[in-house]
Amino acid sequence: MIPVVMPTYARVDVAFERGEGAWLWTTDGRRYLDFGAGVAVTNLGHCHPKLVAALQDQAAKLWHTSNLYRVPGQEKVAAKLVANTFADTVFFCNSGAEANECAIKMARKYHYDSGDKNRTEIICATGAFHGRTLATIAAGGQEKHLKGFDPQMPGFVHVPYGNLNALRDAISEKTAAILVEPVQGEGGIVPGDPDYLKRLRAAADEFGLLLIFDEVQTGMGRTGALFAHQGMGVAPDIMPVAKGLGGGFPVGACLATEKAAKGMVAGAHGSTFGGNPLAMAVAETVLDVMLEPGFMDAVKAKAAKLRQGLDAIAARHGAVIEQVRGLGLMIGLKARIPNTELQARLLANGLLTVGAGDNVVRLLPPLIIGDAEIAEALAIIDRTCQEVTP
Repeated sequence: MIPVVMPTYARVDVAFERGEGAWLWTTDGRRYLDFGAGVAVTNLGHCHPKLVAALQDQAAKLWHTSNLYRVPGQEKVAAKLVANTFADTVFFCNSGAEANECAIKMARKYHYDSGDKNRTEIICATGAFHGRTLATIAAGGQEKHLKGFDPQMPGFVHVPYGNLNALRDAISEKTAAILVEPVQGEGGIVPGDPDYLKRLRAAADEFGLLLIFDEVQTGMGRTGALFAHQGMGVAPDIMPVAKGLGGGFPVGACLATEKAAKGMVAGAHGSTFGGNPLAMAVAETVLDVMLEPGFMDAVKAKAAKLRQGLDAIAARHGAVIEQVRGLGLMIGLKARIPNTELQARLLANGLLTVGAGDNVVRLLPPLIIGDAEIAEALAIIDRTCQEVTP
């Protein structure tokens, strides 16, 4: 008999009822150190007092009105995003997949309104993940996500991540845009080389294409900059974001330049819940915290401390960890044993992690992680590697 909750997830048999900072407590009282952050979502940790206050305050005022009317919170959050990024304008939605859908539609509409209706294809990278809608699984191009959902939505061409020559060879009169993650997340924490990303920018400009950086997972401080591309010295035309933007409250956004968004006029796109007052109150507070002086410097310092410890563990336990890779507090442990086995043993020892492609275990701790918690996580990983050493 099918469960009352549709069984679309291979869930771990653990249920949490309370969280504080980097810690979670189960319904039976066990405590876990959270190095998954809800898959890079609770970037400010669990129950951050400023987020709790913002949500409670807004909940007592107004929850929802729809986008038939002005939403002052959207104007505030959009202004802060524009002031701190390349963008001129922002569309609000509820998730990363929706933000990517908006980006895809925007790119096609841009060329349509420019009089080149044949430019509908988007060049994407192998190993990518852009969401679970029909369009975004086609953009991701991974068989495990596409299987069973034929016919595959057309309009997406895939080339190896990091291979500029292959990308340039794929450009045709049908190409509308290039869509990549600055750091591939689900694909196994694979950072894009800054030079590669800059050359993508140059290719887009040369051929009149739009450049889309999917920063759903890499954004909101995860790599030590507000958005990953900012630390790499290159800017896109369109950028989908979500996850950390709401600190745990569902909210997504699609940022764009005025030029890229020229076709996004009234009726071109929409969302019933996108950018409602509750979501905007939380998102504004997340931005306020992350934009405080010294916040990103602290993230970089914590990332360096964690990475140094992980490199030392990998050197001691090369039979378990083949490679440590990533950027900022978006780190992957490429395992020599099945990553699911390593995850399970880490869980048993009190550390929550997230799996990824290429046999990688992701470490995505809250950005507010403390030195003591970093030390405890390193001790757990070291002990676990000793336990599983072949």
